Amino acid sequence: MDLQLKGVLPATVTAFREDGSVDIDAMHRYVDWLCNVPGVTGLVCNGHAGEGGFLTDEERQRVVRAHVDAAAGRVPVISGILSDGTMAAAREAERAASAGAAAALVYPAHSWLRFGYQTGAPVDRYRMIHQASGLPSVLFLYPDSTRATFDIHTILEVCATGAVTAIKNGVRNMARWDDEVPIIRQEFPAITQLTCQDEYLLHTLWEADGALVGFAALAPELIVALNAAAATQQYAEAKAVYDRLAGLTRSVYRRANHLEATVALKVGLHERGLLPAPTVRSPLMPLTSEDEARVRAAVRNVTSTNQMPPKSATPD
Repeated sequence: MDLQLKGVLPATVTAFREDGSVDIDAMHRYVDWLCNVPGVTGLVCNGHAGEGGFLTDEERQRVVRAHVDAAAGRVPVISGILSDGTMAAAREAERAASAGAAAALVYPAHSWLRFGYQTGAPVDRYRMIHQASGLPSVLFLYPDSTRATFDIHTILEVCATGAVTAIKNGVRNMARWDDEVPIIRQEFPAITQLTCQDEYLLHTLWEADGALVGFAALAPELIVALNAAAATQQYAEAKAVYDRLAGLTRSVYRRANHLEATVALKVGLHERGLLPAPTVRSPLMPLTSEDEARVRAAVRNVTSTNQMPPKSATPD
């Protein structure tokens, strides 16, 4: 398994027309823009930011193809695998592989969020998906606030299957981060560690190999700069970038409902001229006019201070 996922990997949104259908042309333009940002090393589609759970099987496959076509070999494309049942997830991964995905971001079974999982079930899930699709997997560590989080013993068991090329670490528990990342590195040094904690990037990038985050789908230039500063242990430079992002971080991620971050990302991308419409699918709902105005103002502030491309830079 020679796929090395390091650096900044934006978790992309899925572009919809105002009627709710997938807008492949807009996806092509958006993905091409991301690939042209120096420091973007991969793209992750069909995840939470991409509303992957709200797409049909056929739509998820089309989204992978759109990413692969637009990326044109510049960066690998990783597809989220969200099906609850392991057999269904394995078939989903097969479809992603046939559409050109280079790896699978494997989500815990949705039913585990409430009920937890039986001993051995995570190993079985990752092994079956890898065997069916041939795709290397990104192990997704859910927050401690869910019953789908994996303890260190389970993490090591899943890594030992040989299916895992990287870990997307979202435990949102700094004690666990500090204790477990060194253990995983010692036991499996070839497996890369990626933070997905958008609102805690300054705190986690120092011990990570990069970031797999939705934030990079909206502000990739600044996330790349933050990651580069952290990788070279330049704290003052990293803190300066983090501080520039503060208003955008608050407006996108520090919300009562974390799912609203996807809605806010789309509003921000529309403000940047990178989506023709900020349309989301139910059960997501549009932001209030006041919240939307705050997101747009935060994007304009970052744009004006960091020379991000104006709306006119991207075709409608």
